Amino acid sequence: MKKWRKIAAAVLAAAMLCTTAACSGSPQQVEDSVVTSSSVSSETASESSSSALTEPESAQEPESSQIAQATEEDSSAQAPAAPEDSQPPVETESSESALTEGTVSSPSYNEPAAATPVVQEEEMRAVWVPFLSLDMTKETDKSYTAFQKKFNDIIAKAKASGANTLVVHVRSHGDAYYPSSYYPWTHFLSGTQGVGPGYDPLAYMVSATHQAGLKFHAWFNPLRIKAGNYPPVVASNSPYNLWKSDPTKANWTFTHNGSIYMNPGYSGVRDYIVNGIKEVVQKYDVDGVQFDDYFYPFNVNSTDVTLDQAAYQQSGSTLSIGAWRTQNINSLVSSVYKMIKETKPNVVFGISPQGNITNDLNAGADVYTWCSQPGYIDYICPQIYWTYDHPTAPFETLAKKWKSLVTADNVKMYIGLALYKAGTDSNGWEKADNIIAQQIQTTRSLDCDGFMLYSWAYLDNPQTAKEMANVKKLLNG
Repeated sequence: MKKWRKIAAAVLAAAMLCTTAACSGSPQQVEDSVVTSSSVSSETASESSSSALTEPESAQEPESSQIAQATEEDSSAQAPAAPEDSQPPVETESSESALTEGTVSSPSYNEPAAATPVVQEEEMRAVWVPFLSLDMTKETDKSYTAFQKKFNDIIAKAKASGANTLVVHVRSHGDAYYPSSYYPWTHFLSGTQGVGPGYDPLAYMVSATHQAGLKFHAWFNPLRIKAGNYPPVVASNSPYNLWKSDPTKANWTFTHNGSIYMNPGYSGVRDYIVNGIKEVVQKYDVDGVQFDDYFYPFNVNSTDVTLDQAAYQQSGSTLSIGAWRTQNINSLVSSVYKMIKETKPNVVFGISPQGNITNDLNAGADVYTWCSQPGYIDYICPQIYWTYDHPTAPFETLAKKWKSLVTADNVKMYIGLALYKAGTDSNGWEKADNIIAQQIQTTRSLDCDGFMLYSWAYLDNPQTAKEMANVKKLLNG
C-alpha cells in the first residue's frame, strides 16, 4: 500500500510541476498566474522598506519583501536605511523547456547523506529576526551591554507572543555575526565590514535564547556578498576580494545588476560555503540552520546570462545550462545537510522558499526533489504570503499544494506567514484582523508541523496590534 501511495504522490508531483512552457495545452497552475517575472527575494529587496522573507505577489502588487523593514526600523526609532536594490526580475524564456521532476540529481561525488530522523516534540512557532533587527550602526551606544539589551527585547517580545523558536540572521551579506575563519565581521555591528564589535554576538544570542526556553535557528544567505549599499564597502578579507586577486579563483564570484554573489558552479565555492556553516554548527549550540529563498538571482534557464559560462564549460557537464545550475544548488543543499548530520545529527536543516513554485524553479531551487527525496532537508517552510481570497494565489490552495509535495520520510512542513502584511489595506488584508490566526488554524487542519512569522518587528507594532491580539489568544489561551 505504501508503495502505491508513493507512486501516486510522484504522479501528482509531476503533474503539478507542469507549467505553460512544458504543457501549453494544460491549464496553468495557480501559482503560475502569480507574476513569474518578479524577483526571487527574501529579507532584503528595498531595505528602506523591507527585509521580509517574501515571494512575488501579482503583476499589480509590489514585491512583498519591499514593505517590511521600514516599519522595523521605525519601531526601533532608527533612521531609514539606504535602499537596497531588489533582486532583478526572473526572466521566462519560452524557448527553454520547464524543469521536470527527476531530471536533476546530485553528482556521484556528492551523494546526499542518508536521512536522519529529528524528533520534533512540539508545534513549530518561529519568528524570523532579520539583520536590520540586529543593526547597531545607528545606535549611539554600540557596547556589548547595548547589544544584549537589544537582543533581550527580541527574546522577550517573541516569547510573549507565544513563539518557541527564533530564526536569526547570522550571515546576510557574505559576513558573520561571530568571529569567523571564512567571512569578515558584518558591518551591521560596527559600521564597517571586517571590523569586529569586541564581543561574540552569536554566542550571546544562542545562550540567551536557550535560557529563555526558546530554540535558535541560524539563518544564512549562502550566495549573496553585496547588494545595494549593504555593505557600503566590502572588506579586504571578504572572499570576494581574496578570490578576485587569485587567477585560479577569479570567476568564483559574479556581479549581476550591481550585486555580488558567490558562484555555486564551482565545487570549491560550494565547499567554502559548507565549511563556513560548519564552523557555526561546531562552535555554537544552534538548534537549526536555515536558508531562505535567495539562490540564483536570475532565471537559471536563461542562455543570455553568461556570468557563469566559464564554470559551465569547465565542468564538462552534458546537462542543459538550467539543469546544471539547478544541480549546483542541489549539490550545495545536500552537502550542507550531510555536513550537519556528520557534525551534530540533532541539528536540523531547513529551507524557506518562495510560495510561488515556478519562481523557485527559475532560481534553481528544486523544491520537488528536496520535498520528495531523503538527504536534502529536515524541513521546508514555503512563504505563503497571501490571503484566502487572493485571486491568483489563495492561501489554502497553495498550502494544500505544498503539503502534497512533502512525501519524503522525516521532512517536516512549516508555513511562512506574512505578519508584516496584517493591518495593511491591500489585497484582502484589510478585510479582517484575524487572518494570521486563521492561517495558523489552517496549518493545523492540514497536519503541518508549525509555522514561522515574518517578522519580529511586527509582534509588537501598532499596525498589527489587533491581528497579534488574536494570534496570542490562539497560542497562549
